Amino acid sequence: MKVIVELGVDYGRSGTLSGIFVCEKADLEKLYGKEVYFGEVLGKHSEVSLEMDAECFEIRTEDQDFIAKFIEIMGDGTISGYNPFDYYDADEESDEDEDEDDD
Repeated sequence: MKVIVELGVDYGRSGTLSGIFVCEKADLEKLYGKEVYFGEVLGKHSEVSLEMDAECFEIRTEDQDFIAKFIEIMGDGTISGYNPFDYYDADEESDEDEDEDDD
């Protein structure tokens, strides 16, 4: 089931990490607990890395008819701002898990 999601994390004076995107609800829930590295998105030397949890997101709608029409007009995936799926690398996390197992 697809959902329209709003990402919103306030970093005070440094700025806000925000975005709107369409994704599968199950994929969003799999992202919870994962570390996502966004890079220097809030300015030089900002190095934003964030552990995803439910508080980072607001599901704006689960209405499948609305979402289907929305995708038809706006497209699927990132609508505006930042989408953590554009920055999350599951392969990188798997590599780190393997490195820990080698210890």
